[in-house]
Amino acid sequence: MTAQPSMRGDVAVLVPAAGSGVRLGPGAPKALRLLDGEPLLDHAVRRLVAAPSVHRVVVAAPPDSVDSVRSMLRGYGPAVMVVAGGATRQRSVALALADSPADLDIVLVHDAARALAPVELIERVAAAVRGGHDAVVPVLPVVDTIKEVDGRGVVTGTVDRAALRAVQTPQGFRRAVLEAAHAAAVDDLTDDAGLAEKIGAEVFTVEGDERALKITRPLDLEIAELLLRRG
Repeated sequence: MTAQPSMRGDVAVLVPAAGSGVRLGPGAPKALRLLDGEPLLDHAVRRLVAAPSVHRVVVAAPPDSVDSVRSMLRGYGPAVMVVAGGATRQRSVALALADSPADLDIVLVHDAARALAPVELIERVAAAVRGGHDAVVPVLPVVDTIKEVDGRGVVTGTVDRAALRAVQTPQGFRRAVLEAAHAAAVDDLTDDAGLAEKIGAEVFTVEGDERALKITRPLDLEIAELLLRRG
């Protein structure tokens, strides 16, 4: 890991990284699984701190791995802080938000599993919030045909995919909107924009990036390694 220069932007990024990653198979927590010899979390943080808009990254680590994660990320200096995460992703985001600098009004939430999200995507989301949107998500068109299926496994209809989008991270928010969304949360959702929707916030979309794939299964690791080799 190469140390990065001090941050100069107006954005805080929250990285919930306490999940176990069951679908990746047995092993370390998902964010600490290796991609090309380095933890997914390190790949993700490196790209976040390289974004000009980012001032602080707050990582919510597995509670029993806080010290080791701090040691792993020490080279980034004060740009990155590590706190203990919670039992759920939503709780980890809330804990990271509580420890992020209160004077940073733009807050992004980014999954460590999207370890290769490029700087351009991070900046695009931050710029949309800075431009006046309360909540912003990067999206990609849905390319597969989507079927509705009943409990017996029988197709009951075909969904028009023209209006469908696959959502990625980082997702961006005005701090007050994200705080209100978490304060009002009653359901345990894995999508912060979904919490914002529930309090009536308008969620704006920007173009996503195929490099920001979510590494969930062993095959995703192979795809990510291929992307790294391609540069």
